[in-house]
Amino acid sequence: MADHVQVVTTTDSEESAAELARGIVEARLGACVQVVPIRSFYVWEGAAQDDPEWQLQIKTADGRVEALVSHIQTHHDYDVPEIIVTPIIGGNPDYLSWVDEETGPASG
Repeated sequence: MADHVQVVTTTDSEESAAELARGIVEARLGACVQVVPIRSFYVWEGAAQDDPEWQLQIKTADGRVEALVSHIQTHHDYDVPEIIVTPIIGGNPDYLSWVDEETGPASG
């Protein structure tokens, strides 16, 4: 199992993406959240949809995933939010150490 993961979710507005991202970082559930505008095509309740969305790419330690998923589900506007967890199998060791520091217990 990987020690680090990237979690992806989407929102329907830049404001809700920023609010969710800020809450994740402040709760130390993710070290970094990148918000990217995207266009999503999908079927919802039997109808094809074509909507602008904002994708959140969250870097975190594997041990924080359960709490992060719970946080997203609690604070998300969608009935069924996308939450995809992808293992990070490599990368800059200094960056991954920083992820650990930022998602670990608060110091002091």
